[in-house]
Amino acid sequence: MGYSLQEIAKSIGARLVNEDPKVPDISGVASLGSAGPHDLVFIEGEKFLSSALESRAAAVIAPEKIAGQIGQAAKVFLLAGQPKLAFVRAAMLISEHSADHQLGVHPTAVVHQNAKLGLGASVGPHSVLHNRVEVGARTRIASGVTLGAGVIIGKDCVIHANVTIYPGTTLHDRIIVHSGAVLGSDGFGYVLDNTTGKYEKFPQIGKLEIHDDVEIGANTTIDRGALDATIIGRGTKLDNLIHVGHNVLVGEDVVIAAQTGISGSCVIKDKAIIGGQVGLGDHVTIGEGVILGSGSGVLTGKEITGKGEVFWGIPAKPLKQHLKQLAVLSRLAKEK
Repeated sequence: MGYSLQEIAKSIGARLVNEDPKVPDISGVASLGSAGPHDLVFIEGEKFLSSALESRAAAVIAPEKIAGQIGQAAKVFLLAGQPKLAFVRAAMLISEHSADHQLGVHPTAVVHQNAKLGLGASVGPHSVLHNRVEVGARTRIASGVTLGAGVIIGKDCVIHANVTIYPGTTLHDRIIVHSGAVLGSDGFGYVLDNTTGKYEKFPQIGKLEIHDDVEIGANTTIDRGALDATIIGRGTKLDNLIHVGHNVLVGEDVVIAAQTGISGSCVIKDKAIIGGQVGLGDHVTIGEGVILGSGSGVLTGKEITGKGEVFWGIPAKPLKQHLKQLAVLSRLAKEK
């Protein structure tokens, strides 16, 4: 079972060229080297055209700008302005059609009598849904998932195996959470008693809210707010092994790479890009569209602004300034 090329072209907004009624329905996507007769591939430029023509793929998504080079080639093409984006959308369409998952509640799952499941939702083996949990339509809960009391998950979400979501957490629609993620756990907040020298835990009674179309990587952790809320904005993508502290506000369409640590009460504004292994001290503000290079560090309370500007180093500085300082250090080292 698959999709016809006409259906795919209409869904992704592509123009179909060299239609061939003998081409079978598309049931998968692949690379040029591994594609089979039921697969769809993509290229981003003319230099890959010969490889695409030699592949076993049923059809090729290609940029509209090379239409003149395709001619009457013995291969079906779907022409798009952004071929890679069109390929992504086609892949999503095909994967949704072929997804193999069980509808309903697995017999080994434990679902509280007051939990609510939307139409077409599914709950996998050994998952536990506590009191007042709400799961939206067509959302898939995989095996070994724990949803704490009052957790709300919207429609068309995918919660992969062994995810833990604490009480007071709300996920909106079309969210993907990968295995091992922990959402809504207590933040790291303590107050020192100067008399006894011991630390006492600050109340962690806030909430966590994750908006539409967010993806959260494997083993990523996001803390609830201490008294208010931690918020992850629409369309943001978090890689694996990221930690987001309490009271953090992340804007829309932010991208954060693996092993980044974000301390409490940081603000990351829309469309910022944060590389891997970045460290943010508490109460840091990262401005809209800022790009932080991998391994950078931002000191507590600092604000970094400059839409589209790249910052690097510890402490993070504009890239040109950082490179100048590295050049000076290199010259000094040679002089010695």
